[in-house]
Amino acid sequence: MIKNFKNASPQSHPLMGEIEGTVQGHRDGHGFLMPDDGQPDVYLSSQEMHAVMHGDRLRVRVVRFDKRNRPEGRVLEILERRKKPIIGRLLLESGIWLVAPEDKRYGQDILVPKNAIANATAGQIVAVELTEPPSLYSQPVGRVTEVLGEIDDPGMEIEIAVRKYEVPHAFSADTLQQAAKLPDRVRAVDMKHRIDLRDVALVTIDGEDARDFDDAVYCEPHKQGRGKTAFKGWRLLVAIADVSHYVKPGEPLDRDAYERATSVYFPRRVIPMLPEKLSNGLCSLNPEQDRLSMVCDMLVTEAGELHAYQFYPAVINSHARFTYTEVAAILGNTHGPEAHKRQALVPHLLHLHEVYRALLSQRAKRGAVDFETTETQIVCDDNGRIEKIVPRTRNEAHRLIEEAMLAANVCAADFIAGGKHASLYRVHEGPTPEKRGTLQAYLRALGIGMGISDDPTPGEFQAIAQATKDRPDAQQIHTMLLRSMQQAIYTPFNSGHFGLAYQAYTHFTSPIRRYPDLLVHRVIKALLGTKKYALDAHKMEAANPLPKRPGKAAPKIPNPGLASTELERWEVVGAHCSANERRADEASRDVEAWLKCRYMRDHLGEEFAGTVSAVTSFGLFVQLDAMYVEGLIHITELGGEYFRFDEVRQELRGERTGIRYATGARVQVQVSRVDLDGRKIDFRLVREQDEHRLLRGAHRDKFGDKRGDGKGPARKQDKRAEQRARREAAAAPAATVEPMPLPPPDPPTAVDALERIEQADRVLKAERRKSERATKGASAHPVKAAKRTARGAAKSVAVKGSGAPAAKTTRRKRGA
Repeated sequence: MIKNFKNASPQSHPLMGEIEGTVQGHRDGHGFLMPDDGQPDVYLSSQEMHAVMHGDRLRVRVVRFDKRNRPEGRVLEILERRKKPIIGRLLLESGIWLVAPEDKRYGQDILVPKNAIANATAGQIVAVELTEPPSLYSQPVGRVTEVLGEIDDPGMEIEIAVRKYEVPHAFSADTLQQAAKLPDRVRAVDMKHRIDLRDVALVTIDGEDARDFDDAVYCEPHKQGRGKTAFKGWRLLVAIADVSHYVKPGEPLDRDAYERATSVYFPRRVIPMLPEKLSNGLCSLNPEQDRLSMVCDMLVTEAGELHAYQFYPAVINSHARFTYTEVAAILGNTHGPEAHKRQALVPHLLHLHEVYRALLSQRAKRGAVDFETTETQIVCDDNGRIEKIVPRTRNEAHRLIEEAMLAANVCAADFIAGGKHASLYRVHEGPTPEKRGTLQAYLRALGIGMGISDDPTPGEFQAIAQATKDRPDAQQIHTMLLRSMQQAIYTPFNSGHFGLAYQAYTHFTSPIRRYPDLLVHRVIKALLGTKKYALDAHKMEAANPLPKRPGKAAPKIPNPGLASTELERWEVVGAHCSANERRADEASRDVEAWLKCRYMRDHLGEEFAGTVSAVTSFGLFVQLDAMYVEGLIHITELGGEYFRFDEVRQELRGERTGIRYATGARVQVQVSRVDLDGRKIDFRLVREQDEHRLLRGAHRDKFGDKRGDGKGPARKQDKRAEQRARREAAAAPAATVEPMPLPPPDPPTAVDALERIEQADRVLKAERRKSERATKGASAHPVKAAKRTARGAAKSVAVKGSGAPAAKTTRRKRGA
């Protein structure tokens, strides 16, 4: 994790002040203390990290500040050791057993006595429990508690990730027992006090690989009233699975769901928040099955405005299960084969498309930020290895469902705010002052006439995105716009959603896979019954450290049951859900990175075209066009000159040649190294290597092997000419790596390569002629001239002394 010290100052942490917090290690050996009070992190040197490990709780003292006012600490006391098992590979080195942790933040290998390796063998992945913590002079010691298997076993990367990130992956016995007692279908008693919507043509629209369906939609034209008060538009129904009917507060199902807080999605596997009987069965809105739901019934005007809404519990029966691809095909051709199969439902899909277009127009009026991004899908074989990586493009069906869900979420937030009930909002705040300043400087450096104000609005960001979408560096600009925004979190304090341009926003539409949505359902039910929902706080314990918010203190109470007020309890629960959401994302990315590294290991040495996706001070990150895999070109692979990182322009510039590498640049790379343990792929820039090889080939073709011995002044002149030719080629506009629009240019042909060789040959000929003229002229080297004069005088004396005429000599031609 990249640490941000920009807010750090001597006033944040007083010199010699004592601070408590949690250690986060770094793979390079040093670490950071994350203070409990949300203040800036404190740097811990490698020496201070000898006796502690990632995840320990410490008390440190700030002993100094560096030149950038970043605090550095010294460990005073270890308050609590991390008790969770550590996942790693068991190794046998020189008769000593040790475990190398998969999570490189631990920084130290763990010694294992011979009698504590269980049944594991060298090379296997194991879970180890510490029996002796590390000290200043000794490594940690542990014992093997679980053997996961071989590193190449199918699905092993997922087993590692769920333990590495401490993702709960096994339901408790009480939870499984409670789930087993639930009915297999909706009973008559469950339908009491519910609106019967089973005759309404609600349908689900999800991806091809979806297994849990938690939302169904329906739309029809609607007219109401006369005259000025007349309404004309659509009635939009969004039905969401009523998970709260089966998962009650304080029960085992609820405790396990809160601990997980979210489902975790991996390629070919899901770690669900709820047992399969609920997530794929009783709560999933499967087609032609009666299901309980909470319905958001909305009236949407022709202009796309929400005119009215109401919530109520209902029983529905999904009339069909559509996929995004199928719906997009029907909307694109209402007389095609897909439409013919679903002829009875096509009119309802067209109404959904109409209300979507209206909601989309209102989204544009709000100025909501909308960036088009390319998501990828990993397709695995039966052994869990990547077969291919394909782009997952968003079509009209994706956007249709997205707008319908956004509308329902906005109604839920408005309903809760109007009822003045505590709940969780989905908050996305605007950019911090530091990020805002960085973005303003970046836009000025690119010469973009548009900027953002000191109090920016989403419309300003969207206007910049629209104005620059056709530029060659549009991807770079949009990436910087995204990076300037803060991460969205769950909190009881409604600060609005900056990206979507909503005054109030929450999550209501996915209670099967998100715990905050389940809590929102409970609150809405309480408001409908004129009651109040109180958190069952004493049975909720946050399992991991609570996240910090930029510029704000993190909640200090790890257990909601210890909070003094209802609002504090909601704050702790929201922080817990936010932390688990981040954990799920990190675990998913880790698995995908491992799979991609394993995939690229089979392509070592191969060359691919790619686009620079990010620029850092240590190199370029490049995404391959064909495989959607990202790797690093280290700065040492860019040539022999010194490259300076321009933080404002986000580019690397060569000091000697002026060559620039920026986001969006097109490059040709070769896969040079794959590090499975570090989840890293290294590339080598091959364009300059090709030019170098062509220039060297021109030397050999022109001067033969004799000139390839590397000796003599002629060879030195050739080298100088070669270097000059390379500099001229690098400084030429054709060689400057600038962002350029897609599609990529055609690869160079053999004619182009021959022309480049001939050009280099002409340069070398000119250099050689110039050198020969200089040698024969008056400006020849004085020492060499004196030696030639002396040799001529000696020959003359020798001839005169012999009395014979001087012999006429001729130079033998090469090959005679």
